[in-house]
Amino acid sequence: MEYRRLGQYGLKVSEFSLGAWLTFGDQIDQETARKCMLAAYEAGVNFFDNADVYANGQAEIVMGKVIKELNRSDLVISSKVFWPTGPGPNDRGLSRKHILESVHKSLKRLETDYLDLYFCHRYDPEVPVEEVVRAMDDLVHQGKILYWGTSEWRGGQIAHAVGLARQWGLYPPAVEQPQYNMFTRDVVETELVEAVHQHGIGLVTWSPLASGILTGKYNDGIPAGTRLDRHTWLREHLTPERVEKVRQLTDLARELGATTAQLALAWLLRLPEVSSVITGASRVEQVRENLKALDLKAKLTPDVLERIEAILSSGAGDSHFQK
Repeated sequence: MEYRRLGQYGLKVSEFSLGAWLTFGDQIDQETARKCMLAAYEAGVNFFDNADVYANGQAEIVMGKVIKELNRSDLVISSKVFWPTGPGPNDRGLSRKHILESVHKSLKRLETDYLDLYFCHRYDPEVPVEEVVRAMDDLVHQGKILYWGTSEWRGGQIAHAVGLARQWGLYPPAVEQPQYNMFTRDVVETELVEAVHQHGIGLVTWSPLASGILTGKYNDGIPAGTRLDRHTWLREHLTPERVEKVRQLTDLARELGATTAQLALAWLLRLPEVSSVITGASRVEQVRENLKALDLKAKLTPDVLERIEAILSSGAGDSHFQK
């Protein structure tokens, strides 16, 4: 395992990390989640991502039980705040009230004294950015979080937050968490790469396999029990054009002695701006298979990258950029 700095900051995170979305507390039970986390940890993964809203808080509870088995100082633990966690008008968003109340609940569920990273899960147009920055700065001073960041914010929104933090001598956002994969590239490559360079922040990316489409498992339909079988709202992303591209990527991956998923994961690390790629897994075997993508990085020569780009940019009715 290799580790990358979080932008200009001193914190180092493993190139691949493990996230809890759609798995912990939902798709998999406590023991399976434990085995997945331990397998990742033993392979050198130090970053584990979560959110208050995942499985209605149950994902944090599941992860918290495993954290107790490990050396806390070895870990980088994150959570997020924004989406509704209750029926009340203040149980959502990025108001100072919701941020402070949500972090306390996350810490309790995760059974830890602090979060290494705390993300604003989306941009909140109803809350002044200064209110958000000051609330996060207070949490840093209180020792409840070490760094804070954003998720799915645009470059201009991040710049606004950084500018206010510098103006008032507050802790600025240190990391952005965007969706990024071979089919979802537009914002990252045309906007966020420039923003992170300018402001010295890191990128930790989610959905590297496009909800499993880039594994090749859907090349011949939707198998029973898979993510797209259970979550029908994801099926709109499975287009004939994308399936054809994945088939071509599968052939290329075989030439390199790898799986389609490993090719898609290693491809993301070609960008030095990416600090960590957040992976998901429902089985220990998936954790181990995903981590083998690290061995593929050296094979992604300029010629191979050009072949990948040709595949992704081909085909009518689809684009390698998705907004």
